[in-house]
Amino acid sequence: MRIAFFTESLLPLVDGVSHTLGHLFTALEQEGIDFRVYSPFVPPADIPWHHRTRKVRSFAFPLYRDYRVSLPGGRRIATDLDEYQPDIVHVVSPTPMAIWAQAYARARGIPVVATFHTHFVAYFPYYGVRRLEHFGWRLLRWFYGRCTATFAPSQGIIDELNAHGFDNVRLWSRGVDARRFAPDWRDDALRARLGADDRKPLLLLVSRLVKEKDMADFAGMDRELRSRNVSYRLAVVGDGPMRSQLETDLPHAHFAGHQSGADLSRWYASADVFVFPSTTETFANVVQEAMASGVPAVVSDRGGPQGVIEPGRSGLVARANDPADLADKVERLLRDPDLRAAMSRAARQRALERTWPAINAVLLSEYKRIAGSRPEPARRLA
Repeated sequence: MRIAFFTESLLPLVDGVSHTLGHLFTALEQEGIDFRVYSPFVPPADIPWHHRTRKVRSFAFPLYRDYRVSLPGGRRIATDLDEYQPDIVHVVSPTPMAIWAQAYARARGIPVVATFHTHFVAYFPYYGVRRLEHFGWRLLRWFYGRCTATFAPSQGIIDELNAHGFDNVRLWSRGVDARRFAPDWRDDALRARLGADDRKPLLLLVSRLVKEKDMADFAGMDRELRSRNVSYRLAVVGDGPMRSQLETDLPHAHFAGHQSGADLSRWYASADVFVFPSTTETFANVVQEAMASGVPAVVSDRGGPQGVIEPGRSGLVARANDPADLADKVERLLRDPDLRAAMSRAARQRALERTWPAINAVLLSEYKRIAGSRPEPARRLA
């Protein structure tokens, strides 16, 4: 079986999508499944699947210059694909290159699958274009409707897509590396530097610092907690265009910037409570990483994160865009060490059940089934 991927998110770009694809590509390598990746990014030479990448033309995305949008493939890419003869084409985002790849595959009777990683339409209200939501949903229905199957990472997102008229949406969840993220990484020296102890638990956020992660609700939650004289230390791991504003709004917080590797593992495991207010997530890897580290999470009741935790057992769920209710749930955990300890154990156990090999085995099984039923070719590309 041969699979051709088209993606704008790929190492060395670091985000949830490139992280997920990295684990998938490792699984494909281990299973001896051939694949090729078309992307504006080329991973470092020490990545085992580096040689499988083909760089495509692209331009910088205006809102986030680190991201790039791929242009439609031309004769060079079509020739390369014709030589490769993929059994499946997998498109990752609704971009011009992905639309071209769909047309290429449909013309040759190759099944196309897609993944719903990023909830683009949910971002519209944060950038003053809420009135375009209806058009956005129409565009997404058209794009994903051209695929044999669309894979979403959580049941909550599947339900939302179904409600908007999407057909044939299936679950492909996300795993976590329970060795990289584990309670053993707890760093007492780090906690001491921040002044965290039994009386002042450490509250942690790990996120890109952008509007659509509901950072305004996060700041509102903090103001509410402080008005109630709740004792805690606050740490923010991550970077983004809202960092300077948050540093102004949260002068008492420690901003650690972007962290990775062992440093990130230590930040997670050294926290007592994890909070993630975003309402636009399709899954939220950061929540699962916190849980693997033995840290209970407080999340929103909108989007994917509520399905990552077990409400009331490994974390708590707050009303979306309600800083006071978010503060209620966080305060409950901050003030109750016995509850935190019980939820910590449950969170770790939940994460141990969600390994990447088990999660990716589901998708590999779907690939094999879909590759065995090729559609009739449509009109070929000119």
